[in-house]
Amino acid sequence: MTPFTYARAEDAADALRLGQANATAYLGGGTNLVDLIRETVARPTGLVDVTGLSGGIEETDGGGLMIGAAVRNTALAEHIKVRRRYPVLSRAILAGASAQIRNMATVGGNLLQRTRCTYFYDTDGSRCNKRMPGSGCDAIEGFTRGHAILGASTDCVATHPSDMCVALAALDAIVHLHGRGGARTLPFVELHRLPGDRPEFDTVLEPGELITAIELPPMSLAANSTYRKVRDRASYAFALVSIAAALEIEGGRITDVRIALGGVAHKPWRASKAEAALRGGPATEEAFHAAAVAEMADAVPLRDNGFKIELTKRALVAVLGDLAGAAA
Repeated sequence: MTPFTYARAEDAADALRLGQANATAYLGGGTNLVDLIRETVARPTGLVDVTGLSGGIEETDGGGLMIGAAVRNTALAEHIKVRRRYPVLSRAILAGASAQIRNMATVGGNLLQRTRCTYFYDTDGSRCNKRMPGSGCDAIEGFTRGHAILGASTDCVATHPSDMCVALAALDAIVHLHGRGGARTLPFVELHRLPGDRPEFDTVLEPGELITAIELPPMSLAANSTYRKVRDRASYAFALVSIAAALEIEGGRITDVRIALGGVAHKPWRASKAEAALRGGPATEEAFHAAAVAEMADAVPLRDNGFKIELTKRALVAVLGDLAGAAA
């Protein structure tokens, strides 16, 4: 184990001060970071405990919700306003990990967990550009059942593991940040990166920058939303494919829609092509299928994961059909 220092931050300003040293990492619940340290994938020289940051969930002036970065996943999933106004988020969180991990994990930490695959953890036998930039990617020619079909590159085909993040991508969430340059906000869909030729960077955060809150904007259609996760086993497994969707229908036509996909890309994948195909059109199974086909037109399967294309289409059609029925 690499020796490291530990300090507990009192607030965001204190965390930023403590986190400016090179190779220092912010520590929330530790459900991903501690695992990476134990496996010697991550070797920080210092840890800054940020569980003292905001752990509250408050209503905004416009009718949305402001969620502190230190809110535990279980508390967010169980919050009555989340369950009523944004059920897709509650269901996504409950689909992730185990109850014990959800009790420990924080919202900020969930957003910053590493995009990874089994080859990422194999420090002795596998090349991984995320772990060691420029070394190569053994996953591409390896066992690729769980890997990306959208937005991948020749340097990385790993998929983002978070369920919560798929829901946040669908909900037009806003990330609140504090860094050396002060406070700023960022649309959630811009937080995570596709791999390109620099897969070692999962997000667009600046060095030392800290997530302080997530804002959910008011969104009437979010009340009719859901999350579906398809995985190899029912407990503690990452998604092969997941769907976060919200649908609003008037007079048999779709007036508004939000869709994001999980398990298919290096980041939560906002299904903008499917949304564009659906918006203003009829709420029919044929329209749902056409939208799914449009979204998957650019999918590029690897040797073992071509089934994800059809699985994504079918799951999306089924989810939209359920939401249409609920809206009728």
